[in-house]
Amino acid sequence: MDGITTFYTQQRDKHNEELKRLKKQLALLASLRLLVFVATGLAIYFLWTTSLVYWIFPLGLAGFLYLVSLHSDLKWQKGYVERLIAINQTELEVAARRFHHLPDGKEFLVPEHPYAQDLDLFGRGSFYQYANRTTLKQGSQVFAGLLLDGYPKDIAKKQEAIQELAQLPEWRQRFSALAGGTHPEVPHHGVSKWLKEHVAFVPKWIKYVAPAFALGSIGLVIAALSGWIPEVVVLYWYVVGIGIVGRYGKNILRFSLDVSKAQDTIEQYQKLISELEQREFASELLRDLQQKLILDGEKTSKILKKFSGSMAMLDQQNNLLIMIFGQGLLLWSLYFAYQVENWIDKYGRQVEGWFEAIGHFDAYNSLGNYAFNHPDHTYPQITDGPMALQAKAVGHPLVDPQKNVLNDFSLDKGRFSIVTGANMAGKSTFLRAVALQIVMANMGLPVKGKEVQYQPVRLLTSMRSSDSLADETSYFYAELKRLKYIVDELEKGNCFVVLD
Repeated sequence: MDGITTFYTQQRDKHNEELKRLKKQLALLASLRLLVFVATGLAIYFLWTTSLVYWIFPLGLAGFLYLVSLHSDLKWQKGYVERLIAINQTELEVAARRFHHLPDGKEFLVPEHPYAQDLDLFGRGSFYQYANRTTLKQGSQVFAGLLLDGYPKDIAKKQEAIQELAQLPEWRQRFSALAGGTHPEVPHHGVSKWLKEHVAFVPKWIKYVAPAFALGSIGLVIAALSGWIPEVVVLYWYVVGIGIVGRYGKNILRFSLDVSKAQDTIEQYQKLISELEQREFASELLRDLQQKLILDGEKTSKILKKFSGSMAMLDQQNNLLIMIFGQGLLLWSLYFAYQVENWIDKYGRQVEGWFEAIGHFDAYNSLGNYAFNHPDHTYPQITDGPMALQAKAVGHPLVDPQKNVLNDFSLDKGRFSIVTGANMAGKSTFLRAVALQIVMANMGLPVKGKEVQYQPVRLLTSMRSSDSLADETSYFYAELKRLKYIVDELEKGNCFVVLD
């Protein structure tokens, strides 16, 4: 672990230096903003009677707004670097066996699962808590689903993807830092549901009427200022515009609230998709996931960027100037509500697939991180012979390496092995280490062992039965039920069974 610890320490220190630089720049920008504001105010005061005042105000305002924009960008960059520091600090703490403060995934535990309860996959001190580094809630669900998936498939593809991501530690951290940039109010599945179920209310003709109405407004305002028509004509025109927008006012308000809630989620995924599009992957699984982010040859990040732009413009209806002039003269809310609805109609049903692909990338990011953190682990060699599992120096990854007792193990198909020994000799830990090897191997992860060979197989365990007063179930009856379940499953096909 020394080389891994050195890497994370160097990354943390590098980002700390970057954070210091950003803090200095932010302090300088704050001073410059104050200076520009004061200088502009003083210049207007002393030069009020001269024609220069007409230049000072717009130039001062432009300079101030430019500095505000720079400050906003630097503030985002500061948050991004702080997240990178936190990522590396977390890895250093986990390397020191301090990980019980991380999410434990107990919400994913399935009580009657074939093996999850017996192997401490979820909960305090669990494998999930030790290995999971997902940033998105959807990624956490995918990661948990991979742990619970008892039917091995595509293992070679999974291994290839994990090996590739394991070699990209800085890119993986960048992905996680980008994913943690926002904490959306509405989860991904809520946004997907809304996009699929939304019923359009803006009439199609607004696509043509709104631009024509805006051109008419500009023409009438110019004509009124030039004295060609009475100013009251502009007022009448304005009232007509307010009436058109007001006709759909309640629907626009309700729609705008939904859009505002979904905006953070969309922008978060747009950044992640843009990052993924810039990366070329070699493994088949990652390329397949990446392919889901391309629609009709157009990059999804560009499609989502258009959507974000339309949502941002609709949100501008809360701007005071837009509220006063934009609605009556430009049909602002109605036009941009149409733009958002048009996007939803065209792409709304595709979004769920994009979210799903990102969730899988987030989960495999964690798996790649685990593989990187454990260079002493071995990717199992898949065999198709009489052997079920064979490995040397088998150990449990959750046991401190300084205390981990390693054992060799071999078992052929159709055979069984009895482990005996004194109390507290480590029999149960060894059994769990062997069972966890099967789980990890089926996920495509490297395992704690050497020269590992195994044949992909379903895992069944009975190691931690318990009584239940609520179900009027005794401990003995619970054991019988579990054994009955295992016998029934064995009749369906080959399984690797661990009993304690």
